[in-house]
Amino acid sequence: MSMTSMVVLGLGIATILLLLGAFWATLRQDRRGRSTAPAEVAPIETPLAAPVSAPGQAGTDYTDPRTIRVGDRIEVHGSPARVLGAMYISWQGQQWTEFLLRDASRRFQWLSVEVRDGNPPHLEVHLWTDVPTQGMVPAKSMLIMEGVEFFPIERGTAAFRSEGDTGNPDRGLLDFADYRASDGRLLSFERIQGSAWTASYAQPLPPGSISIVRRAS
Repeated sequence: MSMTSMVVLGLGIATILLLLGAFWATLRQDRRGRSTAPAEVAPIETPLAAPVSAPGQAGTDYTDPRTIRVGDRIEVHGSPARVLGAMYISWQGQQWTEFLLRDASRRFQWLSVEVRDGNPPHLEVHLWTDVPTQGMVPAKSMLIMEGVEFFPIERGTAAFRSEGDTGNPDRGLLDFADYRASDGRLLSFERIQGSAWTASYAQPLPPGSISIVRRAS
């Protein structure tokens, strides 16, 4: 083989080796790029809404109406009243208290306080205002009072014990019949030991609407 042929063959081999080296380097770079996953960026999460404040607790955040006593001076919606008497009522395992109030204008109203069953149990406080019955008696079905339809929810005969000045016997029985309108208003009929029926509307009181100004001595 001549010297010229050997030079050409050497250059050809060198060229092939260079091409193979470049191809191998490219292939390794390509594989390295596919095997290395891009860094994951954690998605931005929407912050959770702040928790809703829990309802206030009677006796901690506001006056517990169950602690009212006969002779106390209280305020209802900021209006002063005196607790003249109380009736402690029991019916089929349920118990509630009705306080007789006299406000600054010498008007009389009843304030009922009851713990209702539930999960959890809840406190219900209502302020009752007398309404004229005009000889009406509680029906076992829907009745209309002053143009509003009321539907029966509870009725029965309960035992009571009186304290202070209520105008009722110390102990006895009372008949009652409770109704509710579609707008949530309450109507209650009561009579003591067979006397004439009386009726009253209820105004629910929100927590914190009652405060004890002065305790009975």
